[in-house]
Amino acid sequence: MWTRVLSTVVLALALLGTPHVVMAQSSDEVAVAQAVEAFRNAMLKADRGQFEALTAPQLSYGHSAGRVETKAQFIDAATSGQSTWKFITLTDQTTQIVGNTAIVRHTFTGETERDGKINPVKIGVLMVWHKQDGPWKLLARQAVRLPEAATN
Repeated sequence: MWTRVLSTVVLALALLGTPHVVMAQSSDEVAVAQAVEAFRNAMLKADRGQFEALTAPQLSYGHSAGRVETKAQFIDAATSGQSTWKFITLTDQTTQIVGNTAIVRHTFTGETERDGKINPVKIGVLMVWHKQDGPWKLLARQAVRLPEAATN
């Protein structure tokens, strides 16, 4: 009976021409997604301990304005308190696992506050995560300015 019901559902979906394919995420994809989310939360909280735990010693952290920082430079700047994140939203995220390396891309939208001034941020981000002795560590990050949306 259940086989027949399942066959009917599969046939109905095929006839509808549903273009969506449901794929299970691998355990590595889940772990990388969790690391990305932990990094987002560390940015919101300016959490030095989390940044230390989530980043590789060899970190190369590129900003959309062209500045590139080492791990120490990034963590010092991110936890200095000179600027605080009001919110960060990640959308359109994709992840590709290649051996012990993960390539993550997303659109990063947020707001920072510095000296009482709110600054909107919308950038494209490429993150390279590497599995090092178990956990995934951020090895490289590069942000790019996104083209402005056309206005009529």
